[in-house]
Amino acid sequence: MSLLERTAQKIYPQNSEMRDAAESRLNKLAMPHWSLGDLMDIAIDVAGITGTITPDVKRKAIITMAGDHGVVAENVSKFPSEVTPQMVYNFVNGGAGINALARQVGAEVHVVDMGVAADLNDLAASGKIINKKVGLGTDNIAVGPAMSKAMARRAVESGIDIADDLAPKIDLFGTGDMGIGNTTPSTAIAAVCSGKSVEELTGRGTGLDDRQLDHKISVIKRALEVNTIDKSDGLDILAKVGGFEIGGIAGLILGAAAHRKPVVIDGFISTAAALIAYKIEPFVRDYLIFSHRSVEQGHKVIQEYLGCKKPLLDLNFRLGEGTGAAVAMNLVDGAVAILTEIATFEEAAVAGADK
Repeated sequence: MSLLERTAQKIYPQNSEMRDAAESRLNKLAMPHWSLGDLMDIAIDVAGITGTITPDVKRKAIITMAGDHGVVAENVSKFPSEVTPQMVYNFVNGGAGINALARQVGAEVHVVDMGVAADLNDLAASGKIINKKVGLGTDNIAVGPAMSKAMARRAVESGIDIADDLAPKIDLFGTGDMGIGNTTPSTAIAAVCSGKSVEELTGRGTGLDDRQLDHKISVIKRALEVNTIDKSDGLDILAKVGGFEIGGIAGLILGAAAHRKPVVIDGFISTAAALIAYKIEPFVRDYLIFSHRSVEQGHKVIQEYLGCKKPLLDLNFRLGEGTGAAVAMNLVDGAVAILTEIATFEEAAVAGADK
């Protein structure tokens, strides 16, 4: 049995007894009923995921997966692929958005080379990044598959490896991405899984104008025409129209779920990866905490496909890197504090509301 299959077999729904116990405690807190709203719902989820009503989420990590995309040759991005490795160096040097926001919330940042089209051996040899490179960028999805199915499996299992390595010392995972052009394969994944039109799902990425947006839509349509995709097979979707970093994020999500660790999902790219993970093992959905809603218009559609009607935040983010996940970790901290630190009416010797 493969690592992927073994991992999927370890993923079960949330612990219903702990969910009930958490809800029972929250109902008794010394405050008007459910007056901290959505954070109390998150507290129940964290209890159900971790199997305890006294969860600990202090040890946090954002895993930022990087990879390049052959479809950039179709001029779907305003930036060249050279920006991907340049940003990896920026992550390592601590100067990116994710570094600042992760520091604020007290999260580690782990940068993974899943398929950057550059030699990053110097960073890997010095331990500054994790080397899981599957290839030097994917092939162009507008003319054929992004990768072989074996490469897709390798990408996902690489993400599982990272989750397995980090799970003993991390309580709360966050996903992140870096890859010029990656909104194009993410939109293709969204179209395959949701059945919605490409026009409805395609956003402006790094800031495309109307003409460039129309061109991007045509490229995604071509990718869906030239690739025959099994919509029920997450690995086939990934192989045909995905990306190495998308596969890595999907594997990280699966691995974290197998260890009963909550995963804070970042933006559009990470949510497309969550779609891949869901297609591989549907119970993975129980372990997802959706951090925010991106300005990418397809993000709302695929969040709702995965059961998220309302993410924690809606702040017009569109950076990626794990920035939304980092900001939302503050709210997960708050949710756990509500569950574990606020006294009940009885504990506080406060009179409850009249029945």
